[in-house]
Formats: sequence, C-alpha cells, structure tokens
Amino acid sequence: MVQDTLTVKEEHAEPKYPKSIPYIIGNEAAERFSFYGMRSILATFLVAQFFNPTLNPALQTVAEAKANESTHFFVSLAYALPFVGAIAADWFFGKYKVILYVSIVYCLGHLCLALFDTNLEGFRYGLILIAIGAGGIKSCVSANVGDQFDKSNQRLLSKVYGWFYFSINAGSVLSTLAIPAIYKAYGAQWAFGIPGILMALATIIFFSGRKQYVKIPPSGINRNNFLFISWYALMNLGKKQKGESWLDVAKTQFDPEKVEGMKAVYRVMAVFAFAPIFWAMWDQSLSEWVLQATKLNLNMFGYNVLPEQVQTANPVFLLSFIPIFNYGIYPFLDKIGIKTTPLRRLGTGLFLTGLSFVIIALLQSQIEAGQHPSVWWQILAYMVLSAGEVLVSITGLEYAYTQAPKSMKSTMSALWLLTVAAGNLFDVAVNNSIANKGFFSQFEGANYYWFFVGLIAVFLVVFIFVSPRIKERSYIVDDAEEGQIIADTNNL
Repeated sequence: MVQDTLTVKEEHAEPKYPKSIPYIIGNEAAERFSFYGMRSILATFLVAQFFNPTLNPALQTVAEAKANESTHFFVSLAYALPFVGAIAADWFFGKYKVILYVSIVYCLGHLCLALFDTNLEGFRYGLILIAIGAGGIKSCVSANVGDQFDKSNQRLLSKVYGWFYFSINAGSVLSTLAIPAIYKAYGAQWAFGIPGILMALATIIFFSGRKQYVKIPPSGINRNNFLFISWYALMNLGKKQKGESWLDVAKTQFDPEKVEGMKAVYRVMAVFAFAPIFWAMWDQSLSEWVLQATKLNLNMFGYNVLPEQVQTANPVFLLSFIPIFNYGIYPFLDKIGIKTTPLRRLGTGLFLTGLSFVIIALLQSQIEAGQHPSVWWQILAYMVLSAGEVLVSITGLEYAYTQAPKSMKSTMSALWLLTVAAGNLFDVAVNNSIANKGFFSQFEGANYYWFFVGLIAVFLVVFIFVSPRIKERSYIVDDAEEGQIIADTNNL
C-alpha cells in the first residue's frame, strides 16, 4: 500500500529538466554565434582582401562572382555533410563523440581563418574545416536534445526546443550585429578570431556537461537504410512483378516495413525537388545581397549601419513571422474556407521568394543607373523573403516528418538538408561561369537577379501542375517528434 502511494506520487510529481540541457543550449548559442559571425563578413572580406583589393571597378563583377562562388561552396559543403555526420553518430561513434570531435575540427577551422587572413589557400582550408565541423554537428545536436528526455519529463521537450530555437536566433542576431562592427574597427584577424573564441567556448561548455548527458550508444551498420534499399532495388529492377512498385523487389532482402517506408520517402522527394531553387535564392541574401548593400544609402534612423549588418533583418523578421503565421494568418484563412495545406504554403513561399528578388532586381537597376537608393528597399526584400522562408523552410520539414513513417524521419531530415546543399551548388556553378566569362556571364547586374526570378517562375508553374498529383499520406507523430520537427527546422 505504501509502495502504491509512492508510485502515484511519482507519476504526479512535477517533471524536472535534465541537468544536461543548460550545457547543450549554451553550446548551441556559442556555436551559432561563431558560424553566423564569420559568415556575415565572408563575402565582403573575400572581395576586399583577395579578389579586388585595389577596388578596381573593372574587376568588381568578376571579384564578386569569385567571392560568391567560394561562399556558396562553403555552405553547400556544410549542408551536405550532416548526412555523413548522422551515419558516423548512429553507426559508429554515438552523438556525443561526433559532436566533441568535430567541434575541435571546427575550432581549428576558425584558427585558420584568423591566421591566414592574407593567404587565400590557407583561408580556404579553414572554410573546409569549419564546413566539416558545422555539418557534423548539425545532424547530431538537436537529436541529442531529445535523447536527454524520458517519459517522466517528455512534456517539457517542446519548451526546451523553444529555448534551443531562441539560442540559435540569439546567436545569429548578436553575431551579425557585432562581427561586422569588429571587422571595421579592428580588422579581419579579430573579426574571424572572436567567432573562433566563441567556438572554443562552445566546445568547452559541451565538454563540461559530459557527466550529465544521456549518451545513446551507436547501433552499428544498419542494412535497412535509404541507400542500401534503393541501390538493391535499382540493381534488381528486372525482378519486379507486374503491378509492383520498383522498391518491392527489395522486400526479399530487407525489412518489408522499411521498404514500405521508402515509398513514402520518394513521394516526399517529389516535393523536395522544388526546394533547391528556394535555397539557391535564399542563401544569396547572406552573400550577393550583402555585396549589393555596400552600394546603398545605409542611413537608418539617422545612423549609418554597416552593409554586413543589414542581413540581421532576416532572423528578426523570421522570429516575428512564425507566431503571426501560426496563430494569425493560418487560422484566419482556414476559418474563411481557404485551407492552408502544406503544398499550398510551399507554393506561396516560392512565389514570395521570387517577389523578393524582383525588389532586389529593381534596386540593382537603380544602382546601375547611378543612383544611391535607400537600404530600406532591401529591408523590404528581407521581409518578403522571410515570409517565404516561414512558408517553405518550416513547412517543408514539417511535411517531411508528417508524410514519412517513424523509421524514415531521420532520413527525411538529412535529405532536406541536402536540398540546401544542392541549391548552393547551383549558385557555385552560376558564379563560377560568371567569373570565367562563361554562359552565365551574360546575366550580370540586375539581369542576374531577373534570371533567378524567371527560373523560380518556371519552377512555380511546374509546381502548380505537379502538386495536385502528389499522393499524400499523413503519419501521426507524438509530442517528442513534434519537438524534433521544431528543432531540426530551426537548426538550419
């Protein structure tokens, strides 16, 4: 009887936060500060230091193309490697060891940026090391948060992910305001060195909590995964029976439930095919748009902001729009009979992304006409782009989770990050062509932005015709998985 009473009291006891959470959130805030801080000045630094140090107007277009090419290659690598980081953590080392080891690599990358600020080859090695660090961490950190909870405190998970999300955006906002000012006042070594110090701090914070973490051991190589099943099915297409899916031939060698889950993955990938163009355009707001800002009238409220600080508008608008859309716009539209399905949100987000580039293209036309337009026009473009980001980025990951079975949700998260890499690789190809006077060199100045407006318009038209034909199947997720959706979305 006494034992039964104690059990009841334990069940109704107020749940407690895991002791490891402050270490994880502190680590994430410092890591995001370091990443966004160095990226905030990357494009302008590359132009001024390596590609056009004499500020020769005749070299500026090629110099900016080379800087953008390097920046987008760095981003594409950082978003391709989470797939590798996830495999390393789940199969071989566990999340804790991967986060710790790649954090050290991350710190070495920042050290290279600070030491080789006058050596392009050494600087590029630093970017590669940072991409390895950021990519390896990205697939593990948010999942590591979920590992710290059990049934006794699971309902606190969404609150913790809220703080996790806040730490990401706080690190982003503070760094994009502070690092450009440090760059102007004290030079590149300090501007790249301070993010390195923050990354070292992030590593120390994470290591300090080593005795508090719940550490899920690696499971070993799992044959029933996306790559193995797909490869086997492709190699055995001749065995497919009439009326069967091309994946069904793999059921003789792999878990049939996993094979069925793969069908959902490929359905979602039909939607993901439209995501790379969004990321190809969104990531230019942290590179091409920053370079454009150097040519604008940067007076805001009587104070001249730095070109690299303008991009802070994106996380500010994003933080504002998420509750507005979730608690205002979506319910209102549903109430008046306009159902805001995920596919409709994605289509609208693509449209708004294109609209933001229309504003940027018109702004560039004014610059080429010898005018000195106000930075407020670019702020307007950031506002429109941020609304598009809410509709595409957050909806995209939510769609991936709800349309994939539990066994395939991690795979979908990794594939979503690969769409970011794919979009940036396209930007690399375009800017490489411009730098080498290739095919895309005809799209310079405002024509460059109009090219992307036309491209996303084509994607949008195709999306309008394809989306009604995409088969959907919703899989119910529990509260913990919903928290995971939030964290993975905002860890982008």
